[in-house]
Amino acid sequence: MLRFVLRKTGYGLLVLLGVVTLVFFLFNVLPGDPARLTLGQRADVSSLENVRKELHLDQPVGMQFLLYLNDLSPLSLHSREEAGKNFKYITLLRVSPEKSLLLKLPYLRRSYQGKKPVWDMLMEALPGTLLLAAAAMLFATIVGIALGMLSAVKQNTWMDTSAVFSSVLGISVPSFFAGIVLAYIFGFLLSNVTGLHMTGSLYDVDPFRGRVLNLRNLILPALTLGIRPLAIIVQLTRSAMLDVLHQDYIRTAYAKGLGTGAVLRRHALRNALNPVMTAITGWFAELLAGAFFVEYIFGWKGIGKITVDALDKYDFPVVMGAILFTAGIFVLVNILADLLYAAIDPRIRLE
Repeated sequence: MLRFVLRKTGYGLLVLLGVVTLVFFLFNVLPGDPARLTLGQRADVSSLENVRKELHLDQPVGMQFLLYLNDLSPLSLHSREEAGKNFKYITLLRVSPEKSLLLKLPYLRRSYQGKKPVWDMLMEALPGTLLLAAAAMLFATIVGIALGMLSAVKQNTWMDTSAVFSSVLGISVPSFFAGIVLAYIFGFLLSNVTGLHMTGSLYDVDPFRGRVLNLRNLILPALTLGIRPLAIIVQLTRSAMLDVLHQDYIRTAYAKGLGTGAVLRRHALRNALNPVMTAITGWFAELLAGAFFVEYIFGWKGIGKITVDALDKYDFPVVMGAILFTAGIFVLVNILADLLYAAIDPRIRLE
């Protein structure tokens, strides 16, 4: 297993290197002067030159890329003065009077607008995104497996036809369109009945009580984000259940006198879960990326919303940091998914 994890980690690092290279050179050809974005339009020439030097913009593009990789690497060469201004570190080796080999978290640099470290901004927004993705996946998993089982057991009935039609419709509808429709109907037209609002984050600001937890604001974005994985899980569960229900051991279980519920829970569902688990783990990573537009539509404070806001303001370090952070989560989730498959199905061997 250790060999497998190391090999997958190596592949993941190669993927991240490709993402870093693409993102860096893509954002270096976009319009906008980072120094002027940092200081504003009225900055004088000398101040602009100082900021360009601080951001390494006075260096060739190739050198800027190497310096960016050095910032991202957990093992990096920095002067203690530069490191002390930007991140926490542990000194491993003094290489020269100016440079030391440091151990640190990836340094994603600072926002052009707020001068705040990008890593800190992402960590503040991450709980909101994780909660939204987890709620959407929980909704999609519970409802999707239940509908898939019902569709398989009631094959060729109106229940089966309705579940299949709804799943096809759910796959076809883009998240941003579904979000607009749900927000308008349940957060605007029926707001007095549902008690829901078109926009809102996990905490509301009350003038007397300060920040107040409001889980109702999670309902609409979680439903919107969960529609597509729900549709996939319904179809996968139905297909897997239909295949399993025709196996010999299911007939044997019925012959022993087990009830339908016991057969479905203990034998059929457990053996049909493998493709469903594949979808669930894969879609959880997808939801973190798909949450970008859903968070923006509903005003949900998370990584997606701050990324779209940063893109609107040409705050490139925040956008680049969010993309790299999301790519890292994709790699991690894929490794965990492979380990989970082996834990669920003993027939799978990690080599």
